[in-house]
Amino acid sequence: MKLTTAQALVRWMLAQRTELFDGTVAPLFPGVFAIFGHGNVLGLGNALEEVRDRLPVWRGHNEQGMALAAVGIGKATHRRQVGVATSSIGPGALNMVTAAGVAHANRLPLLLLPGDTFTGRAPDPVLQQVEHFHDPTATVNDAFRAVSRYFDRITRPEQLLSTLPQVARVLTDPADCGPVTLALPQDVQAESYDFPDALFAPVVHRPLRQRPDLLALAEAASAIRNASRPLLVLGGGVRYSGAAGRALRFAEQHNIPVVETTAGRTLVPHDHPLHSGPLGITGSTSANVLAGEADLVIAVGTRLQDFTTASWTVFSPDAHLLSLNAARFDAVKHGSFALVADADEGLRELTDLLASWQAPASWSARALAERTKWDAHITSLRAPGSGLPTYAQVVGVVNDVSEPTDYVMTASGGLPGELIGGWRATGESTMDVEYGFSCMGYELAGAWGAAIAHTQGVVTTLLGDGSYLMLNSELFSAAFAGHGFVAVVCDNDGYAVIHRLQTGQGGAGFNNLYADCTTGHSEPPRTDFAAHASAMGCAVFPVDSLADLEGAYRKAREVAVAEKRPAVVVIRTHPSSWTEAGAWWEVGVPEVSHRSEIAAAREEVLEGKARQVRYLS
Repeated sequence: MKLTTAQALVRWMLAQRTELFDGTVAPLFPGVFAIFGHGNVLGLGNALEEVRDRLPVWRGHNEQGMALAAVGIGKATHRRQVGVATSSIGPGALNMVTAAGVAHANRLPLLLLPGDTFTGRAPDPVLQQVEHFHDPTATVNDAFRAVSRYFDRITRPEQLLSTLPQVARVLTDPADCGPVTLALPQDVQAESYDFPDALFAPVVHRPLRQRPDLLALAEAASAIRNASRPLLVLGGGVRYSGAAGRALRFAEQHNIPVVETTAGRTLVPHDHPLHSGPLGITGSTSANVLAGEADLVIAVGTRLQDFTTASWTVFSPDAHLLSLNAARFDAVKHGSFALVADADEGLRELTDLLASWQAPASWSARALAERTKWDAHITSLRAPGSGLPTYAQVVGVVNDVSEPTDYVMTASGGLPGELIGGWRATGESTMDVEYGFSCMGYELAGAWGAAIAHTQGVVTTLLGDGSYLMLNSELFSAAFAGHGFVAVVCDNDGYAVIHRLQTGQGGAGFNNLYADCTTGHSEPPRTDFAAHASAMGCAVFPVDSLADLEGAYRKAREVAVAEKRPAVVVIRTHPSSWTEAGAWWEVGVPEVSHRSEIAAAREEVLEGKARQVRYLS
């Protein structure tokens, strides 16, 4: 079949299918986000136009934003579908590098197809080409290597025959999942080759279920039986395995308290008696207390990021660590006993070996008691008060109105701490807090992707004024394409959470809150977020007080669904009121400073580092 490189790639994408966790089969690639320019408009652009009735193409307005929307698809479908984004060579391609970093840090599938310079080099240097004096083969697309799980530059059409199976492997492998970048030189996109028909035969990709090594399984079961205070930590791998139900039954059968990581949030119903809350810096005091007393930490499907482990101070130095993970890279971290397996299969086989064994009832009762105290604390933070509304109060209103099939999101600033620590889940896997890369701007762009993928319930994203100003172009993209979601914009006059970090570690407030920034005006201008969102094609609902928020949010939900466009709720919020879990975080406080406050903060860093557990056994 004589096709151009671009036509063959698109035809192959159409042939790839995926089995969802409910057993239905869907396209592996549900659509392509595109901004065309020289370098992709003729080759890949023409190939996509030829199949526009079978492969949707959505027009982006910022390459980073549309690629983040593609990441949002991967998260909302629990890694069962893959978002695709294409750009021209040069600035368009480099704009997508940040999105690749988001996907890489969060182990999410993403296919990036940036245009590239001519392999023939006859017209060099072309528009937007960066020349390297000592390496003519280098282009801006080499910047993707550091943030791609798999990278290839297609310099001959027939190279697709060997690289496309690897592309599919990485995008669907639970142990190796991450972003794939195929750099496509514009002359090669247009070159043709006689591709074999078999390349385009339909393929259904099903979830891989790696089973554990039997000897390792027996040793893991023995370690659990010998524990008196085991703690089950559920991470994103449980979500991507579809193992939430299995994990909860495992906990119930063996009476083991459960805590969640950021990526594992909403795996467990909030009111379950074994649920002790989210773990870590942005988690809950209840989970952190149990983690500090546990003698065995059973970490399932988590890479144990510093926010989860409170920079490795949340666990007792006498605890043992058992890590069940599909990726051996993650399973062996920090001296853990590694049980390499799919979360669902691993927990099933552990349950069979443990049989009727249970942890002491006093230990599980402690979990419920601690979470009950945390719940009371969150309830007090949500109670109406005087002054500007707090993030906790705003999140409380959204939480109370939301339905079990809804999907809530955030990514940066202070809101991750409020959602992770305070959200009360009623639906399974219904939260996306992008806190692996914590990318400002993901809140709006990712919500566009989630709205495409999440077919039940309402998608709501919460963000601060800083994130809104960072990347808002995809509000128009979503409105134009007809994808509705709700965005709750909390305006607190600047980068308030970084101001908290700055001043909380002894520094002077500087360049974060507007009041501490250089300005040429006695009364600096303010952003009218409602007017801006309206100009971007969104429905807008400005709110003057917490009392008005519930009504505005309910109306925004209705409009987002009925009118198929983003509905933006804007509310002024307090700049320095936060939910605190009482955990420590290692940050780089200067060793030398003229400020006594920084010197004191440095002493606290040294005290914290003395508590760090460097290696568990």
